[in-house]
Amino acid sequence: MSLNVPRAALPGMVISPHPLASEAGAAVLRRGGNAIEAAVSIAATLSVVMPHFCGLGGDAVWLVADRQGLRRSFLGIGQAAAILPEYEKPIPLRGPSSMITTACAVDSWGHALAFGQQHWQGRERFSDLLTPAIALAQNGYLPSRSQDFWLEFRRAEITGWPGFATAFDHTGSKDIFTQSSLARVLRHIAEHGHRSFYEGELAARLGDAMASVGSPLTAADLRQTRTRDAEPMALDYRGITLLAPPPPTQGISTLEILGILSRLDLAAVAPSSAARYHLLVEAVKQAFLDREQIADSDFLDDNALGFLDPIRFEKKARAIDNERALDWPYPYQHGDTVFFAATDEQGRCASVLQSTYFDWGSGVVVGDTGIIWQNRGAAFSIAPDHPNAIQPGKRPFYTLNPGIALKDGSPHVLYGTQGADGQPQTLSLLLTGLLDFGMTPTQALAQPRFLLGRTFSDAHDSLKLEQSLGENIITELAALGHDVSSLPALSPIFGQAGIICMHDDGRITGSHDPRGEGVAISV
Repeated sequence: MSLNVPRAALPGMVISPHPLASEAGAAVLRRGGNAIEAAVSIAATLSVVMPHFCGLGGDAVWLVADRQGLRRSFLGIGQAAAILPEYEKPIPLRGPSSMITTACAVDSWGHALAFGQQHWQGRERFSDLLTPAIALAQNGYLPSRSQDFWLEFRRAEITGWPGFATAFDHTGSKDIFTQSSLARVLRHIAEHGHRSFYEGELAARLGDAMASVGSPLTAADLRQTRTRDAEPMALDYRGITLLAPPPPTQGISTLEILGILSRLDLAAVAPSSAARYHLLVEAVKQAFLDREQIADSDFLDDNALGFLDPIRFEKKARAIDNERALDWPYPYQHGDTVFFAATDEQGRCASVLQSTYFDWGSGVVVGDTGIIWQNRGAAFSIAPDHPNAIQPGKRPFYTLNPGIALKDGSPHVLYGTQGADGQPQTLSLLLTGLLDFGMTPTQALAQPRFLLGRTFSDAHDSLKLEQSLGENIITELAALGHDVSSLPALSPIFGQAGIICMHDDGRITGSHDPRGEGVAISV
């Protein structure tokens, strides 16, 4: 059941791209759990019911905040193997050779829970939070339209992915889809704790299985995998403080786009106009010109912080021509993810993205675990002087960037979206809809989307526009010099976003993207 309407609630709400995951999180809030505990249960459930976008073999990036001024980012990002091959050609996008970074999602769950226990009186048992995921993996569920879509989209490729067809090709079966191997792994983690994924018998099995298919990852690499605790980056946008995770994520790109837009008079243009979409696209271009410099700050000076200099915003805004589009292209980063969020009765909030990078990750199922490993290492460059150059132990450039907006120091909006390069682009549309034009979450999410660059279905560096934007506006954008192409309205290529808003009068409203099947549930 899709609930893509505003959900007024007091005192809590969860949102995710799958109804079963949203219900798992809502159940935690109903029994008095906090937002982090609800988010962990959602995360584990999504690892089962959306295996095409996330899983135990992937990563996660978190933002958390509360009304007392606490705000943190948890970077659950796996690092490159300690021993890597010599690269003379770009890192493969699929297969064992793309499995070169560890998976930190499970560790991020444990890290977030420890934070919640220390600061938010968390009392939920880890095993209880995983119970819905275990049951769904063991007993099964009906695959979503999204899972079916991406299975068919990759039909021509999956025969070459080790172990994939046996584990995930449910074509021709109308029965529920079960993952008994994954259920056993989840049960092991629930009984022995989140670090059992990285240390001990299960980690040894994972290491052996990866070696058997030709991945350089080892059990020793898993032992070194830890979530980083970091201060979020912040930007004032028209009196609202926007929080984003720091590098190596592209959170700084989202903030840079909004910083540039803050220097432009969006109030002078109509929300559904070529003028507004032109300004959004051009601000994206100006920010993306800097994005190549974002990388793991452990391996280079964090010069990306200069991207948020107000003088730079002014310069970038002046570089935008209201009458002409800047020539493009720019290298495109692929990726599919899941966004979910929760807020509890005390206004404590978690905004999270979880991913295996491409849909279906590397395509490789690791041994008998039922786990698809991510291909995030394909985001590295093999050019030795590139900021994002592959190195042992390094974390790759990361597209995940969940957001939290603060008003007068308290959480006001939780937001995020699927879509790799499309994430900052979609967030610019959503945030300006909410903050500049006073839209509700449902109205903001229903806006026609744009996507600059290549997509899975179109290798041309054009400006993709949803046909619902209207032929006249699309023609006007083409006249401004944009190389436009149109895609069907509500196309899954534009990703799935979600929004929760906490209002001054105590109401909570939220909605999930009409391009998907997710729901917001008030508690």
